[in-house]
Amino acid sequence: MPLRRLANTSIPLHSKGGLRESTYLNDHGPHAQRVLPFPSQVVYNRVGKCGSRTVVILLRLLAEKHRFNLISSDIHNKTRLTKHEQVDLMKNISKIPQPFLYTRHVHFLNFTRFRIEEPVYINIIRDPISRFLSNYFFRRFGDWRGEQNHLIRTPGMKDDERYLDINVCILENYPECSNPRVFYIIPYFCGQHPQCREPGAWALERAKQNVLENYLLVGILEELEDVLLMLERLLPHYFSGVLDIYKSPEYRKMGNLTGTVRKHTPTVEALQVLYHRMRYEYEFYDFIRDQFHLMKKKIGLRSTSRPPAYPPDFLRELALRTPEPLDEDEELDSDLEDANSWLIHP
Repeated sequence: MPLRRLANTSIPLHSKGGLRESTYLNDHGPHAQRVLPFPSQVVYNRVGKCGSRTVVILLRLLAEKHRFNLISSDIHNKTRLTKHEQVDLMKNISKIPQPFLYTRHVHFLNFTRFRIEEPVYINIIRDPISRFLSNYFFRRFGDWRGEQNHLIRTPGMKDDERYLDINVCILENYPECSNPRVFYIIPYFCGQHPQCREPGAWALERAKQNVLENYLLVGILEELEDVLLMLERLLPHYFSGVLDIYKSPEYRKMGNLTGTVRKHTPTVEALQVLYHRMRYEYEFYDFIRDQFHLMKKKIGLRSTSRPPAYPPDFLRELALRTPEPLDEDEELDSDLEDANSWLIHP
C-alpha cells in the first residue's frame, strides 16, 4: 500500500496581501510562509454499520482540538451518483478550506478521472455477517438512544416487516437478505461503475485495486483501537490524542449509546445460506484484514491481533455444507458493538 502521503511533509501556502510599509520586514525579513500539514485533504467514505458513528463522534472532538474543518454529510441513502452528481460533489469537496476531513456514506469517487486533485482516503470495515446483522436490527429497532426514536424515524415500516424473523428473511430469500443487497461493502471501494454493484470477481478485484492505489488506511472494526493507533501515527495532525479521547469515561458513556438493540444470531442453517451469498464480501474482508496486519507490522505497531469474528473452520464447513444459493438490493445506516456477537461455536 503506497505511503506517499504520510505526515511530516508540508505544503506552503503563499500569504496574500501586501506588506509594503512594514517595519517588521525591515527588522526581520518577510513573514514565514503559512504551511499546511500533508495530507490536508482527507475523505472518509464511511461504510454503513462499520463503526462510522463512533468515529464521527471522535472526529467532532478532534476537529475542535486540532482545528481542521470537519464536514460530515447527513446524506445516508445516496451512495450511487450520476456522473454529473459525482463531478459536483468532488468539486464541492475540493473547495473546502484546508486542512479538512470530509465524510459521507458514498461509494468511492475517482477524483483523478475528472482531473480534480485527489484527496487521501481512509475507511473501516467489519466482518460482513456481523455488519449485516447490525444493520438488519438497527433498521427495525435502533440503538440504545431509544427504540421509540427509531420507530418515529421509520414510520413507513409496517409491523410485518419490522418484526420479520431474520431466519425467514434469509431462508425464504427476501430481497433484504439476498443479493445484491448483501453485496454491500465492496461497492464502497469499487466505485461508481454500474458493474461495481454486481456481485462477482470484477467488482472484487477493482475494489482491491482501489484500496491499494487510493487508500492510506482501511482498518477493521474488530481491531478498532489498533485502527485509531494507526491513524494517529499516519495522520497526527488529525488524530493525535484520539486514543485518550476514546478511552475516556466521558466518551465511553456517549459511545455506549450507539450499540444496536434486539440483535440476535440466526440459526446455523440460515448462516450457511447467508455466508454463501456473501462469499465475495468475505474474500474482500480477508484481503483488508491481511493488508491491515501487514501495515501494522511495517510501521512497527506492536499489538495483539484479535481472532476474526468467526472460526475459519466453521466457515469452511459452511461452504462445504451449503448448496448453491437461490437467485437473489441498500439500506439505512448509521455502532461500535461487540463485533464477535454473532459468533457460533459449532
